[in-house]
Amino acid sequence: MTKRLLFVCLGNICRSPAAEGIMRGMCPGFEVESAGTANWHSGRPPYQPMIAAAALRGFDLSELRARQVTPGDFDRFDMILAMDEQNLADVEALRPDGNQTPLHLLMQFAPQVETTVVPDPYYTRDFDQALDLIEMAISGFCAQLQ
Repeated sequence: MTKRLLFVCLGNICRSPAAEGIMRGMCPGFEVESAGTANWHSGRPPYQPMIAAAALRGFDLSELRARQVTPGDFDRFDMILAMDEQNLADVEALRPDGNQTPLHLLMQFAPQVETTVVPDPYYTRDFDQALDLIEMAISGFCAQLQ
């Protein structure tokens, strides 16, 4: 059973920490982390507008800190969930030879939504849209486990 999850986006300051916080709140009992494919923000908290938007929904992201995804994450986690196709490709490029850890787009777990990506609110400025999509996908993911 999948118990250790890693959520991945580009900088690990908006989408993936939001997914980490939402997963902890909606589907407790999992070891959950987030990481970015880039290292620009390593050690920093999530982007303040995302912290604020998530807090309005009851999700606390304030203690999270950004880090970069590593090849070792394939051994540490049972599944890795990416926010968009570029993140998926960048993480796949890090996969150690022979590793079989499942790697998916998060939005695969929200079949009622036509998009396969969570748009990056750092650029779109639409934090609520990102949170809506992440909540739908995590709800779908948790429902599949029941």
